[in-house]
Amino acid sequence: MTQQTIYQHLRELRDHFTPPPGFSYPEISEGTFVMTTSPRPRHQLTAVDLRDQLAGQLPPGIIAAEATDTDDESLGTLRIPDLLVVPRVAMETDDPLDPREILLAIEIVSPSNPGTDYDAKSHDYPAMGIPHYLILDPRDGTWTYQWEIDTSGGHPVYGNRLHKQPYGTPLAITAELGTWKLDTSGLPLYSRKDMMLPPE
Repeated sequence: MTQQTIYQHLRELRDHFTPPPGFSYPEISEGTFVMTTSPRPRHQLTAVDLRDQLAGQLPPGIIAAEATDTDDESLGTLRIPDLLVVPRVAMETDDPLDPREILLAIEIVSPSNPGTDYDAKSHDYPAMGIPHYLILDPRDGTWTYQWEIDTSGGHPVYGNRLHKQPYGTPLAITAELGTWKLDTSGLPLYSRKDMMLPPE
């Protein structure tokens, strides 16, 4: 069975799948469903704050959208970025979004599965052709920004990376359609309860 056949089977299952209470719709990577718990309120507040900042800077016809399916059947991968910047017209589809239309993908780290954002999606997103990838981490108040897809090693990777910069450090994303500045200084941090830690 080929990777594409496995992916098509998982897509069909997903189309008829109802997530259990407390979980979001699954992503698909490396022939398996990837399940995550539903986002915490501070996670969603971070997404809203970033979306609002981007909205005032994006050129006409470009939007910031939340939690939208995007897939690459040739890779057998379906992901749901927390936030993405994309042409509005690309969203007018019955199918998952074409990842090569995405200008910037943003993930907000979940306390339950940080490796998915830092490792798995740092591998998947350049392979899917997404040129800019920003990770916000409300666990420790840091951001990581990766950009410029490099294929010189035989497989796509991000050629540039700013890793674990503290919230408040100037952040500018220079994309094909302009430079977008994001102020992370006021973004919320997870509480100990968000991180499923006992009270101090």
